[in-house]
Amino acid sequence: MATDVLHHTQGAHEDGHHDAGANKVFGFWIYLMSDCILFATLFATYAVLVNGTAGGPSGKDIFELPFVFAETMLLLLSSITFGFGMLAMNKNKVAAVNTWLFITFLFGAGFIAMEIYEFHHLIAEGYGPDRSGFLSAFFTLVGTHGIHVTSGLIWIIVMMVLVAKKGLTDRNRTRLMCLSLFWHFLDVVWICVFTVVYLMGVM
Repeated sequence: MATDVLHHTQGAHEDGHHDAGANKVFGFWIYLMSDCILFATLFATYAVLVNGTAGGPSGKDIFELPFVFAETMLLLLSSITFGFGMLAMNKNKVAAVNTWLFITFLFGAGFIAMEIYEFHHLIAEGYGPDRSGFLSAFFTLVGTHGIHVTSGLIWIIVMMVLVAKKGLTDRNRTRLMCLSLFWHFLDVVWICVFTVVYLMGVM
């Protein structure tokens, strides 16, 4: 009798953890939807101001497509390596999870380094965000995405520490799932940035 009660209590406890994790993931989806609104607003602003060059350069004059393509590949590769990390998580391989997270971090850090270089180069050439409406919208849109990626990199470091210390607990699995959603979301946003801002900008 006591054993049955104990098993029932443990089962209810595990169900509670499962429900809490599902609720957290659902709540994170809601956050991502709000982020969609933010980026949609920035894209709309960019579309309005893209021709407002105020006599300054247009995208065709300043965008270096091969450079941005390499930058894009880094972020796309980071999405693939994160996927491998999630597969390792499903197989309860702690060391493999942290290895893939570290590789993902390196790709993401490379992406941010290239973005900072691009911004520095443009500002050094006199094409800063104060030069025209077009450049203001460009720096705001791309910079906002960059801030999100930087936040994701910090989150990856935190998760590597937590996984190393506590392993693949239910809480850490939920956190990794939310981080996975966030990272893949940023990839989708960047594909839109690459297409709308860079590809259409050089046409």
